[in-house]
Parts: sequence; structure tokens; C-alpha cells
Amino acid sequence: MDLAFLKKLYQRPGPYASVYADLTRTTEDASKAAELRWRALRSELEAGGTPDATLRAIEQTIQEDLAQRRSEGIVIFAADGEVVHSERLPGPPRGTRATLAPLPDVLPYLVERGERFPHLLAVVDRRGGAIDCVTADGKRERIEVDGDEDYPIRKVKAGDWNQSRFQRSSENVWKVNAKKVAHEIDRAAERCGAEAVVIAGDTRARTAVLEEVSEHVLAHTVEADKNTTVDDPDLDAELRRLLHLKSTERIMTVAERFDRELANGQRAVSGLDATTEAVRQARVETLLLVDEPDSQARLWVGPDPSQVATTAEELREEFGVADPREDRADAALVRAAAATDGELVVLPSNGQAPALHVGAVLRFTA
Repeated sequence: MDLAFLKKLYQRPGPYASVYADLTRTTEDASKAAELRWRALRSELEAGGTPDATLRAIEQTIQEDLAQRRSEGIVIFAADGEVVHSERLPGPPRGTRATLAPLPDVLPYLVERGERFPHLLAVVDRRGGAIDCVTADGKRERIEVDGDEDYPIRKVKAGDWNQSRFQRSSENVWKVNAKKVAHEIDRAAERCGAEAVVIAGDTRARTAVLEEVSEHVLAHTVEADKNTTVDDPDLDAELRRLLHLKSTERIMTVAERFDRELANGQRAVSGLDATTEAVRQARVETLLLVDEPDSQARLWVGPDPSQVATTAEELREEFGVADPREDRADAALVRAAAATDGELVVLPSNGQAPALHVGAVLRFTA
């Protein structure tokens, strides 16, 4: 998971209020219930010493969302009297929580957000097609491709004296249109960096387009046997299935590389102490964390992302941090990795005690 989008979040000195709010409204008294759930979270923030200005900024965001019925859940990070980052969720968060800490409590949000692959969805027919391309940061581009209709699109019935000529004309038009659509798919895939491509629509048109797209696009493409539109929920489900498979594949690839490098005793480290040292030295290429919402692992941090250690004394004596602060280990490690352009892979715990709690694949050895 690319963490670059988090860099702006860490530009405040803090402390940060982190809110995971359930705003579902599925019963007659839903609005009141959602309001009560928010009040409980607000009480937690007040008890934690959240500044009044920061509380007001969070409450304004929550109330606006409730009034406009925008979402079923929301994640908010606020500091210095402002909401620094917020994101609506398609459903309620896995766990509601509201905390005040030196750093934003981002790992539950990153798990909710998931790995976001740039992707492309195309629905084609013999007249052209529609393309929906989405970048890794969620920017969407819709492209309508109009084919050439100067010649017959449909073949004539058997027996027509001009049958042969019109059939050849129709097939030529299909090929021209397929080439045009394929060209637009290639261009759009390059712009958004698509790592997953789904092509649906008319069977023959689909086949013709697949014969024309680039080898790079073809390597990332699956077909959906649906003659529909790009807004079809079933097609969206197929796309989400593909993206989930890619995410699982990504996790397995990194986990296998981690195991291999660790066994070789070279470009990997395991455990909190070794990972903290590596992330402090900007050696972490990919940080591995287990999805543990209730983890008790802690680290000490200073104002700079590289100022992270297992003890307050280490920060004071070796890095000159006058006022070290203690926080969740995952929050500290994610901040440090994001600052050095590291990536993150969150390993599922599957309800079992994981063999690995924290580790990293390294850019280079010490």
C-alpha cells in the first residue's frame, strides 16, 4: 500500500483526535441512535482532553454528514482545531473508537481503505464502447468511444443479392470500431496506471477489442461475460472480486519475499526493536503489520517522523528530543514509513495469535 497520501496528515504538531464513527440509519429512530453514538464518542474525546476547537471541528463534520445522510460510517483525523483528513465509508467501521494521541490512529483506517489498485472497466459493442478508469487515489475518468456508423453495423439476412458485400462491410466496421476502442483503452490504462482491467459487452466486439489492445493491457485483463453498462452492480461486483484477488496476491508476494529474505539473514527484519531501528534509518521498503486493533505495543516518538524509539531515554540521549511522547507502535511506524516513501502490507490475523506482529522488507542492509 502506497502511503504517500498520508504525508499531509502528519504536517501538524498534534495531538491528533482520531474518530471512527458508526452513522448507520436502518431503523425508525436511526437518526437519534446515530446521534447518541456520536455523543458517546464525543464524551471519550472530552475525557481524553481533546481541545475545544478540535472537538467543534469534528462535531461540525459529523453533524453535516448526519444532516445530509451522506454515509454509513466516517473516519476523521483532526488537530489544531481543524479536520485534517476525513473519509466516508461504504458501511460502519469495524470498530467505533475515538482517541486523542500524539499521532493519528491510522491503521484501522488503512485496513478499512484497503489496497487501492488503479483499474479500468470497459463495456464494448460493435458501435464503440464506454470506459471507466480510476487512479489509485480515486480520480475517475469516463470516456465514451463512438465508432464509425457510416457503413452497416448489422449483417443482412441470408439470400440478399448484396449479402456478401454488406457482410464484409459490417465486419470491416466492427474491426475499425474495435481498433478505435482498443486504442482508447490503451491510452486510458496508461494515464491511470491500470493494474486491473475488466472488459465486458458484446461477445464478438469483446474478442475483436482484445485482439487489438496492447500486450501490457492484455496481461492485466479479465473478461466479464455481460452485455451491460459500466454502472451495472453485477459488473462492479466482478471488478471488486478482481481487485480483492490482486490485493491477496500482493500480500502473499510480499509475505513470501519477507520469509525468503529473513531466512537469508539479509534484507528483512522481524520484531519491534529491529523494525524500529530500520524504519528510523529509512531502510524500510515495505512495512509489515498484523491487523491487531487492540495491540498494546508502544513506541516513543518525537516531532520528526524519524524520531522513533523503544524507550524515551533513547530519544532524549541519542536524538536530543526534549519531550518524547508515547503512542501506539503501529501509528509511529506507519508515520516513519510514509515519510521515507515506504509501503505497507497489513497481514490478516485470522483470529489467531500471529507468528509475526511486525517486520519489514529492507531497501538495503545496514
